[in-house]
Amino acid sequence: MKLSCIIVDDSSLQRLLINKLVSMNPDLKLIGSFSNAVDTKKFLSCNSVDLLFLDVEMPVLNGFDFLDTLKIKPQVIFITSKTEYAIKAFDYEATDYIQKPINNDRFNIAVKKAVKKQLLLKEDLVENSEHIFIKSNSKKLKIFFSRIKYVEAYGDYIKLITDDENHLILTTMKSFENDLPQDKFIRVHKSFIVNLNKIDRFNSKFIEMGTTKIPLSRTKKDDLKKAIEEV
Repeated sequence: MKLSCIIVDDSSLQRLLINKLVSMNPDLKLIGSFSNAVDTKKFLSCNSVDLLFLDVEMPVLNGFDFLDTLKIKPQVIFITSKTEYAIKAFDYEATDYIQKPINNDRFNIAVKKAVKKQLLLKEDLVENSEHIFIKSNSKKLKIFFSRIKYVEAYGDYIKLITDDENHLILTTMKSFENDLPQDKFIRVHKSFIVNLNKIDRFNSKFIEMGTTKIPLSRTKKDDLKKAIEEV
C-alpha cells in the first residue's frame, strides 16, 4: 500500500531533502512539491492526497492556517525547526511531528505511523459499508460481503455459504438478493446467488468454486459473462 504524498515547505533545500527521503521509502509516492500553502491549496482542489509533509512557518499562510482552509484534511506530518508548535500540531490530529534537521530513521518511523493509520481508516470504511447483518440460530451476526461465496434456496430458508462457515436464515431469495450489492453478486439460477469474485470458472451448465459446482441457468449465461467483465 503506497500513500500518495506532497511536500509543502518554503525552503527549496528542505524540499529536496524530503523528496530524497520519500524516494527511498517504498510506502510513499510523491505527487507534488510546493513552496507555499496557496499553490498547495490550488493543487488539492482538484487532486486527492493521503499525506502532507508540512512546514509550519511559511509566507502568506502558515501550516496551521492552511489546514484550517481545507474541507477534507489528509494525514499530516509536520516537519519544522521549532519544538514550540508540537502541542498545537497534535490539536490538529497530526500523525507525527518531526524536528529539523531530519534523519532517515526518524522519517521512516513517522511514515510507518501514517501507513498504520491509513490501514485503520480503510478497515473502518470497509467495516461500515461492506457488510450485512443476519439472524441465524437466534443470533445477530455481521457478515462481510467479501466472505460470502454463494447463497442457496433451502425451502422457507436460505443457506448462506461463506469462506468460514454456513448459516441458515429464515428469509426469501428475493429479499436477500435485494440486500446484496449488485456489482458483486448475481442470481445465476432460481436457487442460487453467487459472489462474482469467488468464481473460478464456468461453462454452459455450471459455475465452479473450488470443488463446488453450482447450476447455471441457460437464460443467465450472458448476464454472467457481462457481469464478470465489469468486475
